[in-house]
Amino acid sequence: MRATFAAKDAVIMTYIHEQDGWPGLRWSDKRLVEPLAAVRHRQGRLIGHMEALGFRLREEAVLRTLTEDVLKSSEIEGEVLDREQVRSSIARRLGMDVSGLIEADRNVEGVVEMMLDATQNYARPVTADRLFGWHAALFPTGRSGMSRITFGAWRTSEGDPMQVVSGPVGRDQVHYEAPEAARLDVEMARFLQWFETAATDAVLKAGIAHFWFVTVHPFDDGNGRIARAIADLALARAEGTPQRFYSMSAQIRAERKAYYDLLETTQKGDLDITPWLLWFIACLDRAFDGAEVILASVLRKARFWEALAGQSLNERQRKVINRLLDGFEGKLTNAKWAALAKTSSDTALRDVNDLVGRGILVKDPSGGRSTSYSLTV
Repeated sequence: MRATFAAKDAVIMTYIHEQDGWPGLRWSDKRLVEPLAAVRHRQGRLIGHMEALGFRLREEAVLRTLTEDVLKSSEIEGEVLDREQVRSSIARRLGMDVSGLIEADRNVEGVVEMMLDATQNYARPVTADRLFGWHAALFPTGRSGMSRITFGAWRTSEGDPMQVVSGPVGRDQVHYEAPEAARLDVEMARFLQWFETAATDAVLKAGIAHFWFVTVHPFDDGNGRIARAIADLALARAEGTPQRFYSMSAQIRAERKAYYDLLETTQKGDLDITPWLLWFIACLDRAFDGAEVILASVLRKARFWEALAGQSLNERQRKVINRLLDGFEGKLTNAKWAALAKTSSDTALRDVNDLVGRGILVKDPSGGRSTSYSLTV
């Protein structure tokens, strides 16, 4: 889906922000109390489990989680970032001692800067100026694609009506129409005051804030990513730690259709957002499953290097093995080894054959035009 300044749709639709009583969102405490208590319990156990890990394992888990969070939040909006650039940018900003760091382009740096400010500085108040800074970081050129946008400020009346649409140009389907730009100062002042002062459970506040922000849709572009950053900030406040061990954005990406469908349904409904909050809490619970996957991968990597303690490997071999352990996509061939290690095919083949001879790599049985290899553990 995308935001656009399309001509006003012919069908008259009443949206939630046009309801009497907006923004007095309401929900059923009775329906939420049990799932909220369950997810809070699981959240506490997860944080306790992760913080009991050694420093290096915990650092690796945080790096993987933040990398996934940045990648998947952008993918939800149809933007694919380079994984290694994202990982390098995060590691550099957090002062992590990670080998093989590469330069990241300014678009990657901007997204990482925003996400890290939200999670690492979660205790700082969320203000209009802070949101403007996030938005400017997301759009360092002042453009979204080929279009020039208002950046580092609320959208203006030139963009009215602000619509969320999908489909090819000329056959657009309008899913939602946001409040007029003239309302934004008041709308955002109310939102920001509520976010910083309301005595609401922090997990519940994350879900409410996410919905409220994308409903106001205060920027020309980037509203979804900023809404998810605000939710991450609220979740960090709930946990009292900047260390992230699960990615809500990764889980939303996996459930993207349900996410958009429920947003649209709720934005076209009344002020009762209980179904949205039930989904958000359940999605958070499923995101914890992803943390277990990350933990298993981190422990596997640690056990692997412990098993190789005392073996002499060159820097190229360590670099490529780490890439495999970090979730290398596709099959590892001699050509890919050469590209990853930035070396010649002959040198790559010697590196690979050395590891095969030591039982660290094994040839895959599938055959084909190019021989591929996998780790033995």
